[in-house]
Amino acid sequence: MSRTSALISKNYVLLLLVVFGGFLIFGFSENIKGPALPRMQSDLKLDELQIGILLAFNSLGYLLACSFTSWLSNRTGMKLTLSLAFGSMAISGICIYFAANYTTLSAAYFLMYVGNGMLEIALAILAAKIFVKNTGTMMNLAHFFYGLSSTFAPIIAAWLMGVDVFGSQLGWRGMYMLMLALSILPMLPNLLARYKSKEEQQHEPVSLKEFARDKVAWMIVAVLSFGVVSELAVGGWLVNFLEKAYGWSNDSSSKMLSAFFFCFMMARLVLGPITDKIGYTMSLIIMSAFSGICSVAAIVIGEPGAFLFALAGVGIAPIYPTVMALLAKRYPRNADTAITFTVTLMGIASVIGNFAIGGIIEWTKRLFAAGSGSTHESLVAGLQGGYLFIGACALLCSVTSLVLYRMLRRAKQVW
Repeated sequence: MSRTSALISKNYVLLLLVVFGGFLIFGFSENIKGPALPRMQSDLKLDELQIGILLAFNSLGYLLACSFTSWLSNRTGMKLTLSLAFGSMAISGICIYFAANYTTLSAAYFLMYVGNGMLEIALAILAAKIFVKNTGTMMNLAHFFYGLSSTFAPIIAAWLMGVDVFGSQLGWRGMYMLMLALSILPMLPNLLARYKSKEEQQHEPVSLKEFARDKVAWMIVAVLSFGVVSELAVGGWLVNFLEKAYGWSNDSSSKMLSAFFFCFMMARLVLGPITDKIGYTMSLIIMSAFSGICSVAAIVIGEPGAFLFALAGVGIAPIYPTVMALLAKRYPRNADTAITFTVTLMGIASVIGNFAIGGIIEWTKRLFAAGSGSTHESLVAGLQGGYLFIGACALLCSVTSLVLYRMLRRAKQVW
């Protein structure tokens, strides 16, 4: 009995290494783009709308991965699924390095997002299965590692781009190749760990069609979609905003993005037990409202209120892991289907959100230009409009969370 317990304990440690290490790598791959995007834009001569389309189009790769990862893990096993996710991310780094134009860069980003999508779904399913106690705390702790790598990703990325190698700077291409090569590391515990076989999972699977009839499931999708659009947009647009609206250097802008992710990281480390104590839905209402207010206030106040961009990370950080904890509690026997349904539809919202931000910036910029505004003033107005939309998404996350709370309270299913 003790030997069996020791084996379970050892395997649990390996699974924790996969989950924590996977989220660590995921944070790097998602958030090194902040300092890199302005350099890509300059080298390939892209406008803001093209950047928005780049992020939206490549989110389709993420969405595609979300649609098949659960099926793949059930068919081939979690071990192979995670290995494919880590491997495709490493290969995408090589492809980005050799990307010669906008088209090939888009293709390489598409592959990276496929890997990101596979990794996110697989890790979420794995976490829901192994974190059966103190789910909110453990989910936030797992996502803390995403916040940890996200905090340092912009600084490391900015530093690596300036490193001289054989007489020339590494640049954004070399930086991407090196950072994504780290995806190989979590493969080691993944290959050594033991995962439950399909035969050991004693439950009847629920189809996506059945989930589509659940009104609560759709409301959870809305909550997560607004929260994630607001969260991910910061990594893509904050550095761009600070550089072009306030004239900050790339280094200073990257530090502010890192400050956002520091607040983000600490919130996930500290607030996890609080979500378990006050309830998941109530936490979603309060935290998302706080983030939205900070983001909107930062725009209204102007440059002196730039610190509020970072503080917004405190509120938006718990949204994703808390929703995952809610799914694990509400659908304990079908967490994989619930997560696939929710995150796939969230991916669609992410595509629309990225496109909308780029479109709002470009539309507002042209509107101000038509009103005889200077080129710089028009650009600043456009960027402000785009960031106000990011803050509005966080506020809408709070509103939909309130609706979700009322639905769950009526059904006596509040967690």
